[in-house]
Amino acid sequence: MVEKVNNNFKGSRSYGQFCALARSLDVVGDRWTLLIARELLPGPMRYTELKTSLKGIATNLLSERLKTMEANGIVERRLEDAGVVYALTSWGAGLREPMEALGRWGAPLLATGRGDDAFQPRWLTLALPALLRGVTASPPVELGIETDGFLMALRVDEDGPSAFVPDREPASVFTAAPDVVVALAAGAISIEQAIAAGEFRGDSNVLRTALTPVHANVTALTNSD
Repeated sequence: MVEKVNNNFKGSRSYGQFCALARSLDVVGDRWTLLIARELLPGPMRYTELKTSLKGIATNLLSERLKTMEANGIVERRLEDAGVVYALTSWGAGLREPMEALGRWGAPLLATGRGDDAFQPRWLTLALPALLRGVTASPPVELGIETDGFLMALRVDEDGPSAFVPDREPASVFTAAPDVVVALAAGAISIEQAIAAGEFRGDSNVLRTALTPVHANVTALTNSD
């Protein structure tokens, strides 16, 4: 894969540095590239779906970015029942870890509130595992989270949290506004406050296991002493 990427790399500019970070930015550092990858992390999307979700990107720029990402081995086109869709390659899907880390680093920038900024609920499939880093469960639990009409699944096992678009509705589902879900995952509000602000059906232990961040557990233990 590395040889293929180095040989096939296409971009508008290069830092010209023999450094993994610099070469990574050569490939994904252009404006909108990482946000396109964010859109595709939960699963493949049609071009029109990407255009609708990425408000503000020009049609010709989206097309250009997708072609470059495909040429660099990050994205691939697939023919499905719905038509041609764009999907991350296995190498492209590896962007999840650095993107989650960047999201955690930038979390304080959300303190000013949403304002007039756009929001898509599918973005939570990246945000929640990032906020819940370190949370594990054995046996595994799977929680459905519904916000703004979008259903995702949050699975927590021995390896930690992951989020995806499920092919079936999980047995336990938490429904709430996006800011409530984020506040709960960040430890800013309690499970009780979250349920009061939303709606929950199923096993409450699943909710507590999946959406109680590690630092909230540490705080609770400290306060009990």
